[in-house]
Amino acid sequence: MVDEQYSELESILGLSIDDAMDELIVYKERGEKVFIKFNGEKLYSDIDTLDSAYLKITGQSKKDFDLAREQEQEDYKEILSVHNLNIPSLTQQWIEKGKVILEKDKWELWEKCVPIRLSDLYRGMELGCCLDIIEILKTGDYSKAKQVMYDQDHSGMSFGLVCSMIESFYDDGYKFIKMVR
Repeated sequence: MVDEQYSELESILGLSIDDAMDELIVYKERGEKVFIKFNGEKLYSDIDTLDSAYLKITGQSKKDFDLAREQEQEDYKEILSVHNLNIPSLTQQWIEKGKVILEKDKWELWEKCVPIRLSDLYRGMELGCCLDIIEILKTGDYSKAKQVMYDQDHSGMSFGLVCSMIESFYDDGYKFIKMVR
């Protein structure tokens, strides 16, 4: 078996493919046969090249991988640009939707919150999540609201943000948040 000829290097968390291959090159230059596990694939000091490593791990050559990343960055910049141009109209839409769902004493805070949320990492996603939950909570169906919140598939950060918003914009929001945490 091939692996018996090789020593396994301990994987270092956070290495890029390039870093892993740089590490393997040091061993190759010393004539040592080693391998490292990277995202479930084994990379060998004397067999793999940077391109073969990228092919194993990403299914693309290094060049194609880099080109795809550049295109993704350009696409993301375009999405952000369009979103930023639409913030004024989105602000009005979200403010109006909030007025339909939220109690009147929450409107002023909502109006301050909306443009901030539209300009952050999630680009307003949490506005809809919050209003969806509050709309259900107003019916008294806490179980359904809890399920909807879990179905929204939040990261830890977005979950915390939506929890905070529910507490701020729904009078009994703290009870619901206590239930979901």
